[in-house]
Formats: sequence, structure tokens, C-alpha cells
Amino acid sequence: MGRVPDIVPARLPGHAVVWAEGQAFPLVIERDGGMAEGVLVRGLSDEDRAALDFYEGGFVYALHPVNVDTAEGPHAAEVYFPQTDRWRPGADWSLDDWAARWGAVTMGAAREVMDRRGSYDAREVAGMLPFFRARAWAEQIAAKGAPQTVRRASGMEDVDYQGVRGTPYKGFFRIDPFRLRYRRFDGEWSAPLERECFIAFDVALVLPYDPVLDKVLLIEQMRFGPIHRGDPAPWILEAVAGVVDAGEAPEEAARREAVEEAHVDVKELRLACRGYASPGYTTEFYHSYVGLCDLSGRDKGLAGLDEENEDIRSHVIPFDQAMELVETGEINALPLVMLINWVAARRDQLRAG
Repeated sequence: MGRVPDIVPARLPGHAVVWAEGQAFPLVIERDGGMAEGVLVRGLSDEDRAALDFYEGGFVYALHPVNVDTAEGPHAAEVYFPQTDRWRPGADWSLDDWAARWGAVTMGAAREVMDRRGSYDAREVAGMLPFFRARAWAEQIAAKGAPQTVRRASGMEDVDYQGVRGTPYKGFFRIDPFRLRYRRFDGEWSAPLERECFIAFDVALVLPYDPVLDKVLLIEQMRFGPIHRGDPAPWILEAVAGVVDAGEAPEEAARREAVEEAHVDVKELRLACRGYASPGYTTEFYHSYVGLCDLSGRDKGLAGLDEENEDIRSHVIPFDQAMELVETGEINALPLVMLINWVAARRDQLRAG
């Protein structure tokens, strides 16, 4: 945005600001006797307006002329209104509530949106927005940290992060090339390092386990990693897994994904572990659970969301067979191996309970 020289309070009669139902942003709607509170921004350049049009276009919003009330009297203005019925009006909007719950996530996602201006159109970026928000939400979860009893009890004060270098890759995924140095264990500073980091998401994983039948549910789907590694068998057995959406607790994500990917309602979640998938080069972080459930009458099934291009087959098999698949290497997704071993270590206890 360019310099904004003049912002004054303004009100739009006959309208109201409400939440878009189930979303993290507001709508301006018509309402008899209503009064939408906002601000009037004057002095925007053509470039400023083009940037705003790009951002708001991703929500299918467009400018419409209106007259607003200010302390100086009526003033001609333009307001972004939704162009379709895609968003349903919800409760009255609160700026304070939005700032507390969604402010940081929205700002993080907005930076990613605007970084793609000139490379993608607004509609394409709109399809990426949930993932931008999930990345920003992962930063909020990460801020809680983890214990430092054995490992070094220091933090970013011992890292001289010198910023992104070159041109990051910013598409559906994001790769940031960076430069930094860090304080070594001997107290000296390291030489400057130039590396790249894959900026990913927090992911919830769940292995559905029926302790009565002593069976587990595995999912199978085609994966891109094996294809690009040269593996002749790119269909992989895995645990149910999915991105933790913005504002969502990892436990909620695990339950949601169990329904979407396997049509399973989990009765109880047991936390197995939380941690980084590969901290040397990616931010991806796993929240891993075993989900106690009823798998009676289940065998193979198909699931997945069409809008996410998912084609998923589930297998309900005896736990001993799952262990055999680990031994033979047919199960070669390590998160699933980890969860199977977690069950194996607690199998008697789980079955007795």
C-alpha cells in the first residue's frame, strides 16, 4: 500500500457489518434501520486501489458506490460488497473479537496473498487462502513451545537470522531461501549459512484402533513423494491425516479427518506424540493420535473430498497383520509405523480398558 494521508470515522446508513457465517471475516449487508460503522480512507493512489481490488477479489468482493456519514457531513465513497451468495450472513461482527482471535492469522495470510500478486489472479489465490491461514495458525501454535530440560535452554537470542535471500518460491507451497548464523555450543558464532526451508503446516494424524476387535484402519492413496523419488509403487499405506485448519484445535482436526478420509467417528483420542516431521528443512509439525473406535462390520471402503482431489481407500485389518506389514516394509510411511508401535507398547492396556 502507498501512503494513506487521511482516515476518518464514517458510518453507512441502512447497512450492518456481520460475520460471514463459519468464516473469519466480515460482510457488509443491507439492513433496515442499520448503521455500519467504519472508516473513510481518502487519498488512495491507483496502485493502492489495485492492490485492494486484488485482495478483496479473492473473497469475490467488489466496490460499489455509496454515500457515508462523517463528522464533516455526507461523503461519496465506495464499499466492497460480496458479489455472490457464497457467504451467508452470520452474527453481528465485532472488531475486538476479530482482532483477538483472527487478527494475527489474517495478517499472516494476507502477506502471503499479496506476495502472489502479479503471479496469480485473485480467484487462484482464493483457493490457496485456507492453506495460507493454516500456515499462519501453525505459527500461533508453535509459540507455545516445548520443555527444555535436556536440550539447550536458549532461544532466538542465539540465532542471528539475517532474512530471506534471493527469490522465494511462493505457490501453493512455499520455500524460503534464507541466511543466518547461530551461537555454537562452545559459545562462538557459526559461519553464515545459506539454506532453504519448506514452510509447511501443522498436521493432525490419527490411527483408528478398535480395542475390542483388535483391528486398525489404514488408508491408502497415491502420493507424489514416491513418484519423484523413483519408487515404482506410489500408492502408500498411511494413518488418517490432514492440515490443522486456522482456528482449529489439533484434536478437532483429527476427528474431522477421520470422518472425511475414513468415515469413522472416533470415540476417544489418545495423544501419542507431537513433533517435527524433519526439522532440518521443513516447518511441518505432527500432532499424532490413536483414535479408539468401533470398526465392526468394516472392511474396505472409499472416501475423500472431491474438492481436495482425494481418492482414498481404507483397509480394516487385524493388528497382528499391521505389525507384519511394518516388518515386511509394505508400510513405509514412518508416522504410521510410529503409531502402530505406540499401540503395540500399550496394546494390553488398551484392550483391557
